[in-house]
Amino acid sequence: MRTLVAGRYRLRSLLGRGGMGSVWLAEDELLGRLVALKHVERGGQARALAEARAAASVEHPGVVRVLDLVRDGGEPWIVLEALTGRTLADVLATDGPLPVAEVRRIGLRLLDALEAVHRAGVVHRDLKPGNVQLTHDGRVVLIDFGIAYCPAYDEGPPDDGFAGSPAYVSPEQLHGARPEPASDLFTLGATLYAAVEGRSPFDRGDLFATMLAVTEADPAPFRLAGPLRPVIEGLLTACPDRRFSVAQAREALVTPTVTSVKRPMSPAPPASMIKA
Repeated sequence: MRTLVAGRYRLRSLLGRGGMGSVWLAEDELLGRLVALKHVERGGQARALAEARAAASVEHPGVVRVLDLVRDGGEPWIVLEALTGRTLADVLATDGPLPVAEVRRIGLRLLDALEAVHRAGVVHRDLKPGNVQLTHDGRVVLIDFGIAYCPAYDEGPPDDGFAGSPAYVSPEQLHGARPEPASDLFTLGATLYAAVEGRSPFDRGDLFATMLAVTEADPAPFRLAGPLRPVIEGLLTACPDRRFSVAQAREALVTPTVTSVKRPMSPAPPASMIKA
């Protein structure tokens, strides 16, 4: 691995590695600042450009900022703001479930971020604890737009069924439906459940059992959610048309005594074969 990228960015340490690439902390030697560099694996040039464009189209403090897209040796590197703190997944693994008040704060900040993302015509598609950064100055930041869908830049909807983590995907995405904002709201519900309960609502330790639990929107029993249970249940509704909207979820979080928010009735989605 080279230590200087594009003649400018000096790699310092590996921050994380995923299925589509790795993220490094680096020093911008030209401007004298720290940045995060995402290295997209060879052959992922088109996906890297789509990811950078999708994230860059959103201007909001709750969304990671894209600073540039550079190439080094023919390989793309996305230049991102360097964030302090830890991911929500790391916090849960180290500290356990979070207090209800803190989860409520995180939920409200993520709703603000999703509202900005959807207003820009983007569907994140991969909201989960590992993609939520909790910074030292109190920001709640949505990161990693690696599988985001943006009709303005993508030629068509994904044709590979679903991408991302099986325990944090919406039922309609398992059925291969076109990505819609409502899908991000389902995964928000799963993320808030994990934050307050300390575990994924659908992870059953087996891929098929996990996917079946998601398809049936059948979360594990609530133990710690307390006043957050109604909003989480409203977000974890199998039918997208009956799922809480951003406005409904915000109302339920701001007014935790609300036990139900009227949702339009519509038939459940037809059953179809799950794409593995």
